[in-house]
Amino acid sequence: MPKAKTKEQEQAENAANYADYRRHHIWRENSLAAADEEEQSHFDLKMLGRFWPYLKKYRGRVTLSVLFMLIYTAMNVLNPFLIAVAIDNFVIKGDLVGMIVMGGILLLVNIVMWQAQYWQIWIMSWCGEQILYELSSDMFDHLQKLALSFYDRTQIGRVMSRLQSDIDVLESMLSTGLLSMVSSFVSLVGIIAILLTMDWQLALVTFTVLPVMFVITIVWQRAARKSFRRTRAAISLVNSTLQENISGMRVIQSLVREDRQMTEFDDLNQYNRDTNLVSSRISALVLPLVEVVAAVATALVIFVGGWMTANHFLLVGVLIAFTLYINRFFDPIRDLSQQYTQLQRSGVAAERIFQMLDLPIEIQDKPGAQDLPQIRGDVEFRDVVFGYIPDRPVLHGLSLHVPAGTTLAVVGPTGAGKSTIAGLLTRFYDVQAGAVLIDGYDVRDVTQASLRRQIGVVLQEPFLFTGTIAENIRYGRLDATDAEVEAAADAVGAHDLIIQLPDGYNTVIRERGRNLSVGQRQLISFARAFLADPRILIMDEATANIDTLTEVIVQQGVRKLLQGRTALIIAHRLSTIKGADQIVVVQQGRIVEQGAHADLLQLGGHYARLYAMGFRVTSATATAD
Repeated sequence: MPKAKTKEQEQAENAANYADYRRHHIWRENSLAAADEEEQSHFDLKMLGRFWPYLKKYRGRVTLSVLFMLIYTAMNVLNPFLIAVAIDNFVIKGDLVGMIVMGGILLLVNIVMWQAQYWQIWIMSWCGEQILYELSSDMFDHLQKLALSFYDRTQIGRVMSRLQSDIDVLESMLSTGLLSMVSSFVSLVGIIAILLTMDWQLALVTFTVLPVMFVITIVWQRAARKSFRRTRAAISLVNSTLQENISGMRVIQSLVREDRQMTEFDDLNQYNRDTNLVSSRISALVLPLVEVVAAVATALVIFVGGWMTANHFLLVGVLIAFTLYINRFFDPIRDLSQQYTQLQRSGVAAERIFQMLDLPIEIQDKPGAQDLPQIRGDVEFRDVVFGYIPDRPVLHGLSLHVPAGTTLAVVGPTGAGKSTIAGLLTRFYDVQAGAVLIDGYDVRDVTQASLRRQIGVVLQEPFLFTGTIAENIRYGRLDATDAEVEAAADAVGAHDLIIQLPDGYNTVIRERGRNLSVGQRQLISFARAFLADPRILIMDEATANIDTLTEVIVQQGVRKLLQGRTALIIAHRLSTIKGADQIVVVQQGRIVEQGAHADLLQLGGHYARLYAMGFRVTSATATAD
């Protein structure tokens, strides 16, 4: 009959099974997910060496902190020796003056020890916080440089986990952990030296337990490494799932999926709990084992040392000092065990952080890339091939010319490649073959900043930042005056709507503009684009979510927005595209028709069928309204 599993075994098996499920079924295309769930990779202490570029900026303060640490350690190790000297030379002889002097020396030693410890902790904590500040800044800066393809395949919760929880794990290591380990090691070496000096035979008796400690440490750290990596992966899963569910709460509630989502999160939360319980049990195991070994060492010292004292081979003060040193001898070992636990956690956190910092920046300026001069807005796609997955092209040899100052509408079924065209023009992605040219300049040969400063993008779901309406309109041109902000809003028809709000332009927008209607958010995004004054404007389904009445206002703003600019409009509504100079129909990554609205209708092809299916209804509704 098979032996029943303990609760701990069930928890460990549950954690392993769930990790295996996640590893083989979920998010495998996600590089961060793959890294999170890799439990077999070897932890490399050299990873901690990557902190040196951050640490060397404060090497003066770090050196001072190390100096205080050495003073503290020396005073701490000296205490039992001074007690032994006091007992054997003054207490046993009844020398009151000597006892008073030794008492003063002990008091002074402890005052120095207290001050040294205080300054060591404070200085290193200051350095640690500075390093974490710079590390967080570097991570955020790197995230802003990563291509949109990274965010297409990455759960934001995993990114947030590394930005927040992994940084928090590093805090204790950088502020006190590393120096504490050095201090413990120095204390251990110092105590060993003093014990050998005081009585080498009794010292060797004490050291007989060290091989046992060594074996315990080796076995424990192998189990701890895997456990700590799994706990970091677990919290990444929890954070990513929370972010996804909170962002999609409207959909969850509208489809009455609360119970299902709760069940799924409960499974994940249980996995997180179990991995942390396994990790805690492994962490808790080492300390009692050290205590047992320390107790054995103490018993040996008392037994052997007592016999030596009784036979006058050892002074009483030396035996007392040995007993005190036993505790101090195992204190560094206990501390090193605990600190090694933290070091393992911090090492895994550092590994995950530097994995993110090592992610390649796919879209970069070429060496010597020039700034794009003020453009007229002539756009050309020349035999462009592109796919989000390299072996699955979305665009197949697409060629298209948009003369400066003209408006081009791009229509076609979902997945045809319309938004991809816009993404390539702004160089959010790079073509696999062919070229995208603006005024004859290949967008890969100019700096991204100079390119994007002259291109405005208005999306179907406008993104507004937390702040006032005025700050959001000014986002594309921070030096704009209040009068210019209001003029931009007035030009696109947003001014009258804004001044009706409780605080007008100073109305605070909640996260993602949730306290505004879709139409209001879109009008603000139009005002933002107008104020930035781009030479090329991209409207990607910009009016898809606006009601017909608001669209009338928006269309007036759009006409002003398009004046004198090259425009690329991706839309389904006839009212948005019928005024375009040219319309192209895209299907399966290829242009199948191109021409003016009336000409394409007369042609009776793809555009005419799209018009018959939906455009005419939208147009009729707009006219009726």
